[in-house]
Amino acid sequence: MNIVFMGTPEFSVPILEKLNEIADVKLVVTQPDKKVGRKQVLTPSPVKQFALEKQLEVFQPDNIKMDYQKIVDVKPDIIITAAYGQMIPSALIDNYMMVNVHGSLLPKYRGGAPVQRAIMNGDLETGITIMYMEQKMDSGAIIAQQAVKIEEHDTTTTLMEKLSYVGRDLLVTHLFKIVNKEITPIPQIEDQVTFAYNLNKKDEILDFNKPTYLVIRQLNGLLDEPAASIFINGVRIKVFKLVKSDIISSMKPGTVISIDKELHIKTLDGAVRILELSEQGKKRMSDSAYLNGQKLISKGDTVNE
Repeated sequence: MNIVFMGTPEFSVPILEKLNEIADVKLVVTQPDKKVGRKQVLTPSPVKQFALEKQLEVFQPDNIKMDYQKIVDVKPDIIITAAYGQMIPSALIDNYMMVNVHGSLLPKYRGGAPVQRAIMNGDLETGITIMYMEQKMDSGAIIAQQAVKIEEHDTTTTLMEKLSYVGRDLLVTHLFKIVNKEITPIPQIEDQVTFAYNLNKKDEILDFNKPTYLVIRQLNGLLDEPAASIFINGVRIKVFKLVKSDIISSMKPGTVISIDKELHIKTLDGAVRILELSEQGKKRMSDSAYLNGQKLISKGDTVNE
């Protein structure tokens, strides 16, 4: 069968790799190269890097809604998407068999950040949905699903990796039945729909008005990138690691309750210790190393005010 694959991040790579082993991937569609890091180095997506290694043809339209003729020219039997990153034009959805690998148990968490939102909301499980594409975002009928447990220390990076392999295997198990139209899809129940909108800058600021486990989950949902932030006396501090604190305090949430070699901050029902951080423009370090000689933070300071 002729396959067009559309994907961009690391999540998509195992799926493309397996498809390339069992079928004929005629075209790989991925997002344009992006500038990365302080030096703004133009960098290809993980999917493009893999495709070039395997000598697969790559297509990188700036706007897929305006530039999709190359896909049409392939005459695909099926188009498979997995975290591509752009809205698909109706001309493709209406005229081709299109299947999406989505990182949630739909109809829960339609949208661009289902893994991050599942972690940050404290969910105990998420999963993969294989679904037919429709014009309305992530609304297509369900082909197959598989649940995946969210472990206590899962970050977006670790959970995405697990989900990518589950998605790969689930897709491959059903692929030939899909192409041969031997699948009876299940429509989504609309009154059970929830959304997982892309993260914004506000989502990166730790909210200490939440219970301790949700503060930890918020950070986990932001790892490995972009990590979390707090503001103390007007200065941004990036947070990379924190744990539950044993300190008991009656101070209000968001208050710095200890800077005695360790940085502890009050939460709604307890406290957390920030283990690794970096002050704006400075290197990443442990809280103990940071607190040695710093003059920014004092006990009793309020975070994010």
